[in-house]
Amino acid sequence: MIAGFPSLGTRAVDAVEEMDRPDADRQRLDRTYAQFWLVNAVVSGWRRNYVRYLRPVFAQSGGGTLLDIGSGGGDVPRSIARWARRDGFALEVTAIDPDPRAHAFASALPALPGLTFRRAYSHELVAEGRSYDVVISNHMLHHLAPAELQALLADSEQLARRLCLHSDIERSRWAYALFAVGTLPFFPGSFIRADGLTSIRRSFTAAELAAVTPPGWQGLQQWPWQNLLVSTPSSREEDQRAG
Repeated sequence: MIAGFPSLGTRAVDAVEEMDRPDADRQRLDRTYAQFWLVNAVVSGWRRNYVRYLRPVFAQSGGGTLLDIGSGGGDVPRSIARWARRDGFALEVTAIDPDPRAHAFASALPALPGLTFRRAYSHELVAEGRSYDVVISNHMLHHLAPAELQALLADSEQLARRLCLHSDIERSRWAYALFAVGTLPFFPGSFIRADGLTSIRRSFTAAELAAVTPPGWQGLQQWPWQNLLVSTPSSREEDQRAG
């Protein structure tokens, strides 16, 4: 093992990200939210996900509705709302996060047409009878305990009429090394670098994620450091018939 390089053989499920601590420094936390857009632009690939998965759905009806679960600082739903508007789609985006600090930060940003932030859990929307054409999340799966992951996927199935798309980091030595080196001179005064490395240690490999994913979901590797979980009503019906 390289000196200072942690073991990545198993998930570090007990590791805690600094920004998730209730007593996290608020100034550093807000700076972290403000810098997420750059990390997500480089690492998360949501422009590619929009073009490959989301835009074809919206193109069928000229728009629709989208729910982002665990939206954090709000940069991903803001980007999707802008891209959809640029493409001429009438898209209504709802972004939810139960953390009052994340909700306060995202809600304080300049308003965008068709974008609404709400402090809520996905199960609360299920209880309200809500539904959306598309349900997504970004870098949230690795935060969840096994029962919470199953609950999220079940909620997603109930909330999404056409497509579920959950994107997360994949744990690997490549991902850890590239993030460690690539972020070293950047992001002072925030939790980006330390929490990003913790996130990688907590995240699933593709095989681990496949082992805990229920029928009707397809696991895809987009990059050497990214997992996608994709589900549609038709894919779930096919799995049920096959079962």
